[in-house]
Amino acid sequence: MGDINETRRKLKMAFIALLSLDLIAVLVLFSPLVGSADARRQQLTQLWNQLRTETRQVEPLRGFDQKIVQARQEIDTFYKDRLPAQQSSISEAMGKLAAAHGVRITQAKYDTKTAESVGLQPVQIEAALSGDYLHLVQFINALERDKMFFIVNSVTLGDAQGGQVKLQLKLETYTRTGA
Repeated sequence: MGDINETRRKLKMAFIALLSLDLIAVLVLFSPLVGSADARRQQLTQLWNQLRTETRQVEPLRGFDQKIVQARQEIDTFYKDRLPAQQSSISEAMGKLAAAHGVRITQAKYDTKTAESVGLQPVQIEAALSGDYLHLVQFINALERDKMFFIVNSVTLGDAQGGQVKLQLKLETYTRTGA
């Protein structure tokens, strides 16, 4: 009989422990520390939205190392394809475009600036042009669209005589250094 009393005592202790655990769980469930089901759902929604926002912010950084390699390749291709190695190529390209559009370059001044650390040397160009207005417009458009990289900074309209318009064009380009 001693075994049965001992077993009963152990069962009572287990029953009391389980009942205490249930009581604690019920208290925690309805406790203001945990909050209501609506408050927990609202908090979950808020955290989910925050996760989506932060994921969108980080998305452009994914594969960043590959993007850097690709950008370097594109820059090298741009330099090779669109920037001349010699300054003579600049005047040659401008001369061809002028001839193709019926424009006459009456004067051109090329000013080479000091080379930049990225392997480029800026070249400032001031050119006096004359021709029919439409041809001049087409020439400037072709210059901006040419394979060689030109940046038109300013166009100053001069006088017009007998259908011929004169203008002053300031533009810049770059040559590759060390090529």
